[in-house]
Amino acid sequence: MLPRPSLSLLPRFCAFATMSSKTSTFHLQQPLNYRAGARIQPVDGSHSEEVYEPATGRVMGKFLFSGEKEVDLAVQSAKAAFKIWSQKSGMERSRVLLEAARIIRERREEIATMETINNGKSIFEARVDIDISWQCLEYYAGLAGAIAGQHVQLPGGSFAYTRREALGVCVGIGAWNYPFQIACWKSAPALACGNAMIYKPSPLTPISVVMLAEIFTQAGVPNGLFNVVQGGAATGQFLCQHRDVAKVSFTGSVPTGIKIMEMSAKGIKPVTLELGGKSPLIIFSDSVLENAVNGALMANFLTQGEVCCNGTRVFVQREILEAFTEEVVKHTQKIKIGDPLVEDTRMGALISHPHLERVLGFITQAKEQGAKVLCGGELYVPDDPKLKNGYYMQPCVLGDCRDDMTCVKEEIFGPVMSILPFDTEEEVLERANNTTFGLAGGVFTRDIQRAHRVVAALQAGMCFINNYNISPVELPFGGYKMSGFGRENGQAAMEYYSQLKTVCVEMGDVESVF
Repeated sequence: MLPRPSLSLLPRFCAFATMSSKTSTFHLQQPLNYRAGARIQPVDGSHSEEVYEPATGRVMGKFLFSGEKEVDLAVQSAKAAFKIWSQKSGMERSRVLLEAARIIRERREEIATMETINNGKSIFEARVDIDISWQCLEYYAGLAGAIAGQHVQLPGGSFAYTRREALGVCVGIGAWNYPFQIACWKSAPALACGNAMIYKPSPLTPISVVMLAEIFTQAGVPNGLFNVVQGGAATGQFLCQHRDVAKVSFTGSVPTGIKIMEMSAKGIKPVTLELGGKSPLIIFSDSVLENAVNGALMANFLTQGEVCCNGTRVFVQREILEAFTEEVVKHTQKIKIGDPLVEDTRMGALISHPHLERVLGFITQAKEQGAKVLCGGELYVPDDPKLKNGYYMQPCVLGDCRDDMTCVKEEIFGPVMSILPFDTEEEVLERANNTTFGLAGGVFTRDIQRAHRVVAALQAGMCFINNYNISPVELPFGGYKMSGFGRENGQAAMEYYSQLKTVCVEMGDVESVF
């Protein structure tokens, strides 16, 4: 086993945390709110929450939730910064975003280590998340200078033009599975368009987004342009209902997304919702078996299975069901579970003990409903005594699954793959679309016509052919049906962080009918 990263890798983070050389766990020391370019305690923070290290189950410290007064101060600070930022040219904003991306690249190991400590995912995955984050900032830096309107010639020499303008103060509410990356996915297009942003991370992973706020400040954004407020449902409500908030972008569960939409509707605020999924992965008998197996593993076990677009309903054509299942089980049993800061670990700890119990409960229910556990599905206790209270489980593959089982219908959000046989293309498409979700879907086949035919028929916003769970920032990401609406990433996201103004210019005299 390789040693954990040394303290020397974390020079900047140690300004607000200390690291025990024996246990390699952090102790929070400074505030996790960020307003007007500095860390602050909320002015009305009366409720505190503990923040845990999933790998050890250890409490790293406490932080305060933000009340209505703190939310208002954050909004007013963002409004003041917006007046400055929105008047800068796209190229000026681009330079700042490129500088932020450079700093993230420079601090990659530090940020990835903190992400692993607070989230539980492997350091191997966390590094990829941080790379995607700086790539996102670079991508939108490239688009910032290209924001433009349209010129329309009208009769008599008159004309009209459009202006694509910033919205104002936007709110981002993030999820705990990709804390730093989601914050970049929301802030990069928002800032590129000239907006300010107030970000509320999940209370389970409150730490790394404050590092992003400090990076933006260091890169040169006006103080207050990117503020962080910590809190739970009440804090989110104060943000959604604030009269000076122009837009809300939320990543999380469907029930919470519904509440976000209801609250935002009272102020006629546009929302972007990236919600849950129960996505189908369809594997035809002509697939390259090794690729299909690798695709299924990638579709189910990244970040301990805590990924909204995972292809957890794996439909396998009956002719290859036995061979595919055998290979998937063999590979799943080889996944290295344990200390997420060890280099060769490929599955770390789930986010919390209650969530671990919830996932295991789904497996128990699946067995009661007739599914067969082909491997895994049990608690895992690492040999290292420091990790004995961590939230680990063995990745699970379920066979003998039916479409009416709870494990097939509901989002588990853990390392649980359900395998379902099918016979015909028509049949599997009907079954694949028989869900209230529509976030993603995938198909493995060597028949290129069938591949395009199947993804055209899938009712999902993000589809994959002969691969799964790749997320280039150039591609729009979002769902159909109850998986949400609006798009993150790609050029499309710019439209969701801007508004269009039409200007008519009369070059002659005005004629009146009165």
